[in-house]
Amino acid sequence: MSKSVIFSGDSRLPAIGQGTWYMGENANQRKQEVAALQAGLELGLKLIDTAEMYAEGGAEAVVGEALQGRRESAWLVSKVYPWNAGAVDAVDACERSLRRLKTDYLDLYLLHWRGNVPLEETILAMQSLQRQGKILRWGVSNFDSDDLCELLSEEGGTDCAANQVLYHLASRGIEYDLIPDCQQQQIPIMAYCPLAQAGKLRHALLTHPVLTAIAQQKGISVAQVLLAWAIRKEGIVAIPKASSIAHVAENAAALEVTLSNEELGMINQAFPPPTEKMPLDVV
Repeated sequence: MSKSVIFSGDSRLPAIGQGTWYMGENANQRKQEVAALQAGLELGLKLIDTAEMYAEGGAEAVVGEALQGRRESAWLVSKVYPWNAGAVDAVDACERSLRRLKTDYLDLYLLHWRGNVPLEETILAMQSLQRQGKILRWGVSNFDSDDLCELLSEEGGTDCAANQVLYHLASRGIEYDLIPDCQQQQIPIMAYCPLAQAGKLRHALLTHPVLTAIAQQKGISVAQVLLAWAIRKEGIVAIPKASSIAHVAENAAALEVTLSNEELGMINQAFPPPTEKMPLDVV
């Protein structure tokens, strides 16, 4: 059975979604980006994650094009800049995002990272957007355990519906405290860059001998091993970038991959889990 995650409001979603970071930056790639997102929806990858920051709204515009006639097939997430998270600014920012996305509501709206606007004010802004029907849920991104604890202590803070953070095999710090804290509060974690960001680190993961051996034994790709590893725990949804139809199909197939205890042990030996609190990794 495919792995899934439940968000507040009883939305059960596949544990792999579609990321859009770096989309909308090159007009020549727009057709491919739209096609990839649409292919992902057809494969059941309902969650699409974007942000006003990505290409300064360009990624939202790509998503908006991909969702024409398909909005009900998607579970749409966007994120607000921290300096736009005030009582009035958050409403204006959300309305701009909705226009680019060509929809009248978001399934989830996240504070992209913590800034100088008091959390109390951001919560009130999110509640206002909910009352207006412009967002169904709200949450946060790049919040460490201390930030999350502070948020939950604010009035209305326990309505936080997700925390989106960096998480991949070479960045396991959140396993020490943040994942257990979120699981205890039943707050789903959205893992961004689950294959690591493009560059030397991703190359090192994709060519690592232990991961390569597991992939070959299972007849899958190393990327699928990494995705299956990222969603092995309850309450975690990974959002790799939906860069091409082939990659999206590969991502969707990873939902059916289960790593054995022996394979997980091999991975832990090569990439040991944290034994103490570590600063939250961000990209």
